[in-house]
Amino acid sequence: MICEHASNYVPPHLDGLGLPPEKLTEHIAWDPGALGVAEKLSDLLDAPLVYANVSRLVLDINREPDHPGSIIKLSETTEIPGNAALSDVERSTRCAEVYEPFHAAVDRIIDGRNQRSPWLISIHSYTPVYKGAKRPWHVGILHNDDTRLSQQLLSALRQDPDLVVGDNEPYAPTDGVYHTIERHTAPFGFAGAMIEIRNDLISDKEGETGWADRFHRILKGMLTPKKQ
Repeated sequence: MICEHASNYVPPHLDGLGLPPEKLTEHIAWDPGALGVAEKLSDLLDAPLVYANVSRLVLDINREPDHPGSIIKLSETTEIPGNAALSDVERSTRCAEVYEPFHAAVDRIIDGRNQRSPWLISIHSYTPVYKGAKRPWHVGILHNDDTRLSQQLLSALRQDPDLVVGDNEPYAPTDGVYHTIERHTAPFGFAGAMIEIRNDLISDKEGETGWADRFHRILKGMLTPKKQ
């Protein structure tokens, strides 16, 4: 289990990136509810969880370090003053302190399990409205060309007639949001997928628990050998 946008923490020496404190509670700084779901699902599955402890506004570990979205100057309509004029040294320092330790931790866990062809699943959340456009989906499953996990997840979710389920919605790998899963699966033949849950559905403990339970049932069903 992976949760790249688990935290809205900004180290004190960065002075809140020049933003008012309330901005760091918004979705631009993290994925509200995602860590709660990931922690509960990790416990239910007895699966290790690696999650970020720094805001994506400091550095987005789900982007290549040289990707324009790695350290952004503008998030939706909000300017990020603390990212406006970074030197190459400052960018490299953030990468060394944030990006590299996170991905090294994922590598260590996978290295201990690679003989069992591990699955990698990351948990994210998204806003009901983005730049004025409503998002109708309750949940989305993101994937690249490898659909071994995604198609099973999509099929299971679509069995609930009350759910609007997105296939590579509200984002897709072409948006540059699939870096972590791609990096740690594609070169090794491992299976992976991203789960995106609309954040108003996981805004409290009840919502987090409900969605963790839902994916626990689905994933346990996928892991259980089918009777011949």
